[in-house]
Amino acid sequence: MNSTSKYFDSIRIAPQKKKKEKKANRPCEWPDCTSTAPHRAPKGRNSEGQYAWFCESHIREYNKNYNFFANMSEEEVRGYQEQNRTGHRPTWKMGMNPEGSGGGRFQADPAFADTFGFFGENDPYKENADGTRKRPPRNAEKKALLELGLDETATMNDIKTRYKELVKKFHPDTNGGDRAAEDRLQKVIQAHDYLKKSGFC
Repeated sequence: MNSTSKYFDSIRIAPQKKKKEKKANRPCEWPDCTSTAPHRAPKGRNSEGQYAWFCESHIREYNKNYNFFANMSEEEVRGYQEQNRTGHRPTWKMGMNPEGSGGGRFQADPAFADTFGFFGENDPYKENADGTRKRPPRNAEKKALLELGLDETATMNDIKTRYKELVKKFHPDTNGGDRAAEDRLQKVIQAHDYLKKSGFC
């Protein structure tokens, strides 16, 4: 828009001036006060979106004495604060479905598959009844198993037993402080720690 246009001033300046003037001319709502009221304050509970207007000295007084929970019992205040945690929306305990059948218990969709084992149903690290794994180890897990002298068919018990054997074998007390044995022990510990962190043992 051209700055010499007759509409330029009315769009950019006039509305702001009018707004300020309107605020400046508003009277203070404090009893017996004749000052103008440029400051607004919320009216309180059950009056959301409504405001009272005060002058500078009375807005301070109003804010100092403002109590959202005025005229509420302790139980009502506690109840309000509880509901406020969830934004005053209804909630249910984990695993509960109030609208479903089955006495309020959550009914999983039959098509749902717990691929990553987050709910313990299809844990990929869990062993089968015969001690075999549900999935083969990944490359880093294979390297850790090799460090312990085991192959990918090793069970959790195999890993624990082998780890105890190697710690005894390479411990400095049984090797007279041999540096090579210490280095080997450190690698064994690191391999076992990795398998533990990955959930493999």
